[in-house]
Amino acid sequence: MARVTKLLSILFLCVFLICMASAAIAAEDNGLVRRIVVFQDTFANEPAQAALLGAFGGEPLRPLPLVNGMSVLLPPPAVSRLAARGEVVRIDVDAKVHALPKPPWAGGGKPKAQPSEVLPWGVDRIDAEYAWAASTGLGVNVAVIDTGIDRDHPDLADNIAGGVNYVGTARWKPVNPNKWDDGNGHGTHVAGIIAALDNDIGVVGVAPEASLYAVRVLGNSGSGYVSDVVAGLEWAILNDMDICNMSLGTNTSVQSLREACDAAAAYGLLLVAAAGNDGGAVDYPAAYSSVIAVAAVDNSDTRPSWSSYGPSVELAAPGVDVYSTWKGGGYKTIGGTSMAAPHVAGTLALNLSADLCASADDLPPAGVDDYTGCGLVDAGEAATGIPDNGDDLP
Repeated sequence: MARVTKLLSILFLCVFLICMASAAIAAEDNGLVRRIVVFQDTFANEPAQAALLGAFGGEPLRPLPLVNGMSVLLPPPAVSRLAARGEVVRIDVDAKVHALPKPPWAGGGKPKAQPSEVLPWGVDRIDAEYAWAASTGLGVNVAVIDTGIDRDHPDLADNIAGGVNYVGTARWKPVNPNKWDDGNGHGTHVAGIIAALDNDIGVVGVAPEASLYAVRVLGNSGSGYVSDVVAGLEWAILNDMDICNMSLGTNTSVQSLREACDAAAAYGLLLVAAAGNDGGAVDYPAAYSSVIAVAAVDNSDTRPSWSSYGPSVELAAPGVDVYSTWKGGGYKTIGGTSMAAPHVAGTLALNLSADLCASADDLPPAGVDDYTGCGLVDAGEAATGIPDNGDDLP
């Protein structure tokens, strides 16, 4: 009888959780809005924060200690009433963020046999191979804040040192932090540009001995939320990352994202992000002053019309027809400012103290400009201090 009672209790709990999930999902479909509620410094108790949100009909999703906030689903009428509470500093939109590759995509998939190693044109163009006698990135931790990394990829596995997953977190369905394997491919492509192994197969990255960490904040569709990125930046701080690459963006400026980037930079992390691919204003977080915004150029050092521009662009890097690693142990050629940013992140891994603007190769128009910033990143000079130590002209 006791066993039957226990089984009935377990069954009841399962049904209850399923109903909660269904109700929450249905509620979201019926008009709940996703927000980041930021609290006063004196109101930092997470259970108390969750209780306050619950009192306003909210479904707390994830605490965000880096900004003393919490992501939540709220009924729209509750937003203004909650914002008036003395415990609350502000309520931000938890905007969607997206990976920033540029279609069309070509190739990919698991190869029948690993291809012989090639030096990708972008790694060659920034003279990374001339840096390797001085530095290969050994001992530098790079967080790839993206769709994850293919943990078994033979061209990456020895450099992958760990990771975390923030996709899918909800109160009724706790996230598995260990599920950071890449189901999209984008993060794996970015990781290969930064630090694919120099191992006779596939490709070689800018800093082929840097340590890669997969911080999965974008789902298999390539999309996620600002709150996921904020959580990823906090993880990077707590886990002693040196560099964060964010080949993602949103057109919406969110104060919580700005504060998280500023906090990470204040801790000493170097933040690199894709400028954007809509040919207009630079996306966020790249547009924030604490982040290095990277535009794209092709193999003739020409900026494609889709590469976003503005005064926040600091550098340019190869971002057209870039060949790199892909999910499933494969390789793929894609483009976008998503591909440009990791060339810069890899360069920083070669020399964390480098002034990349001082060593960049100026591109037309002369001087610092809104389209390519200081110019094309030069990994060889950044690592060695020797100008023109490689083929600085296409």
